[in-house]
Amino acid sequence: MSHQFDPGALTDPAMIRLLSSPMRQELMDTLAAIGGEASVATLAEELGRPADGLYYHLRALAAAGLICEVPADDSGDRRYRLASHGGGPIRLAYDLRPNGNAAELRNFAHGLMQIAERDFQDALGRVNAVVSGPKRELWASRNKGWLSDSDLTEVNTLLERLSELTSQPKEEGKNHLVSLVFSLAPIDLRPKRRASRKARKGPVS
Repeated sequence: MSHQFDPGALTDPAMIRLLSSPMRQELMDTLAAIGGEASVATLAEELGRPADGLYYHLRALAAAGLICEVPADDSGDRRYRLASHGGGPIRLAYDLRPNGNAAELRNFAHGLMQIAERDFQDALGRVNAVVSGPKRELWASRNKGWLSDSDLTEVNTLLERLSELTSQPKEEGKNHLVSLVFSLAPIDLRPKRRASRKARKGPVS
């Protein structure tokens, strides 16, 4: 079995473990959504959390080289900027070999799904959320089906495009802040259960 990795993706299990924290994932996503740089006060306001509770996570991300501290603004508030990682969202390398990073990926996905569930449940309390039509912004779904090789290629192309669209920073004309989480996973066929002896005998008269 071949193992192909994105050369720009994070491969270090310790780095992925660091990003398994939902709070750190939110900090990275929020920094990206507001242009890649922000003061701690701005991050706290965006996340609805006290600034004091963010410093521990910001220092951990900075120590790992995922963000960097920049000179404070006029108010003296500390500022942080995303480190360069290919000019786009951070990608994780999936190494499913015995000594790979499957355990770290499992924890990362768990944290990601926790954020997604919270975002979805919070949005259910917004009476003005658009839930139908071409500008729908609230949607949860699970689909299961069979794909051809060309279908799978198309799915990946569409997911890449969705990732690009939903990773754009705030700018003129972009007035919908959304989060998108997806999980694509192959499913092993489960063997059919053999009929029980009672079922094979047929009805009892």
